[in-house]
Amino acid sequence: MAFHSLELRGLRVPDTGTTPSLLAPLKEAAEQGRDLRPVVDAIVNSLGFDSVMYGLSTALRPGQDSLVFFFTNASLEWVRRYDQEAYIEVDPRIEHGVASTLPHMWDQSTDHGKSSRVDAFLRDAAGFGICSGVSFILPDTQRASVILCLNSNLRRIDDERRAMLVSNYGTMLMFGYYFHELFMRHVVDAGMPSHLQGAPLTARERQCLTMAACGLTTDDIAERLGIRPRTAQFHFDSIRTKLAVATRHEAIARAVQTRLITLS
Repeated sequence: MAFHSLELRGLRVPDTGTTPSLLAPLKEAAEQGRDLRPVVDAIVNSLGFDSVMYGLSTALRPGQDSLVFFFTNASLEWVRRYDQEAYIEVDPRIEHGVASTLPHMWDQSTDHGKSSRVDAFLRDAAGFGICSGVSFILPDTQRASVILCLNSNLRRIDDERRAMLVSNYGTMLMFGYYFHELFMRHVVDAGMPSHLQGAPLTARERQCLTMAACGLTTDDIAERLGIRPRTAQFHFDSIRTKLAVATRHEAIARAVQTRLITLS
């Protein structure tokens, strides 16, 4: 599945009688099997944003480690940089989501000065038009980790925009719920592969995999790298997804066999 398209091949979306008029086109496009990208673009723009990122980490079967899925209409170059620079480790939106399920409103001043890597992330993101926004964690019945980030090219959130965004929180959340319902049930549950499958491992991922092959645990690796254990776990989720394997042990075996990592 490509980064910038999402076709669900026709499906029936349950009518709960609570679909906001703004989201009706999303339901209609899904039922007709049309690419959801243009509809998502229109909804995101109407909410006052320029792009969206939806991320999901979930296990497809009992006893299997988590895999990573996501959809975005942001620049593909930004997606690649985010991956290669391991920005998952310092992204303030992720940090807030780990600590709280409440919506997080941010701009270029919110986390500036927290660390050199955070500042680098903010500068780099701004170069791709991701300067401010709102992000929130979504609940999931299968206990998956789900985040939705709405992004704007506005560098500062003034009082007027803040009030507008707060007044739209309900609609933002409903958009997140509907998109997650469609994606989870008709992409993940249907067994469609993540578009990350087959992508190259980053330097950080190879480093984590090498440490694991040497017997280090997730907590050990997190301590050595100075990151959260949950972030280290995410690196392994990404590794398994890219290598199309079910467990960490399979990932190590595949990486050694294909010489992605070398052991002394």
